[in-house]
Amino acid sequence: MAMIELGFGRQNFHPLKRKSSLLLKLIAVVFAVLLFCEFLIYYLAIFQCNWPEVKTTASDGEQTTREPVLKAMFLADTHLLGEFLGHWLDKLRREWQMERAFQTALWLLQPEVVFILGDIFDEGKWSTPEAWADDVERFQKMFRHPSHVQLKVVAGNHDIGFHYEMNTYKVERFEKVFSSERLFSWKGINFVMVNSVALNGDGCGICSETEAELIEVSHRLNCSREQARGSSRCGPGPLLPTSAPVLLQHYPLYRRSDANCSGEDAAPAEERDIPFKENYDVLSREASQKLLWWLQPRLVLSGHTHSACEVHHGGRVPELSVPSFSWRNRNNPSFIMGSITPTDYTLSKCYLPREDVVLIIYCGVVGFLVVLTLTHFGLLASPFLSGLNLLGKRKTR
Repeated sequence: MAMIELGFGRQNFHPLKRKSSLLLKLIAVVFAVLLFCEFLIYYLAIFQCNWPEVKTTASDGEQTTREPVLKAMFLADTHLLGEFLGHWLDKLRREWQMERAFQTALWLLQPEVVFILGDIFDEGKWSTPEAWADDVERFQKMFRHPSHVQLKVVAGNHDIGFHYEMNTYKVERFEKVFSSERLFSWKGINFVMVNSVALNGDGCGICSETEAELIEVSHRLNCSREQARGSSRCGPGPLLPTSAPVLLQHYPLYRRSDANCSGEDAAPAEERDIPFKENYDVLSREASQKLLWWLQPRLVLSGHTHSACEVHHGGRVPELSVPSFSWRNRNNPSFIMGSITPTDYTLSKCYLPREDVVLIIYCGVVGFLVVLTLTHFGLLASPFLSGLNLLGKRKTR
């Protein structure tokens, strides 16, 4: 009787061992693909990005000086979902992707300053105080950064509402978290950060305050240029660097459409000829001309459209629309890397992992695991053994 029981135990031991072996294989494959698709793939993509080279010497006709280079990252339209829109799994997935991409970029590229060009949140225009506090907490976790890296943010229409939704409470709530700073200077470079939602030109209170702030910034920039030429009309006071500013805002300056935009991250071909609405898709002609006249920028960077585009205003001022940083808006998100000096700049684009590639990898692995499981239980002939048998039959002939 004891021998019978022992034999029965041995008979059951082999199937259990086979099942354990299969389970270990499945766990190993799942762990490996998750590690690659949710962690290592960001390093693989961003490792290929490099800071563009820029000329670092400047001459005033008498002597040549070496200028400092500022390494700046520009991204836009993160659209963190709130409590109303989007599935919780969608929110979890997109925030994980952006957090991993941003943290990997910080670690590999070591930027000195990061600018986010509006629409940080998706529901800031109508979120309750409690929901706003939760959104801000999640943003600060995702986009955490070392103390030596500066993070600057401009407001977008989803943060404070379109012009007809915007009010003092929403603007002050945003600026309490992200600062009301309009002018930022570092390493001899001036950045002007504009609340472009408030440039509707209809004389509203917030609009008038915003225009007054920009006129003051224009006055300070002009004074620095004049004083550098020997003029003393501006009187005493701290001077700004004399370099022409970089203009940062959410809405693009006026353009008729994206018809002249190209590239793999431009708007889809069927959408490029759709005319833009002033003060909705882009700034109005009047507001755009005012900004160019007041600030005389050497470069404009904007967001809002979720797609890339490069245009030149007046044939001399380049504007680059920065694509969305969120996979919810694009299959191929990216961000801009800028090497900037007081007199020159060079930009390059860093592409993040494509969503369709990640999905193809996951689908391929699921198919592999199904074949592995069926083969293990004898429900499907092993492709390797089938190939050997077929080869053996051909040789015997």
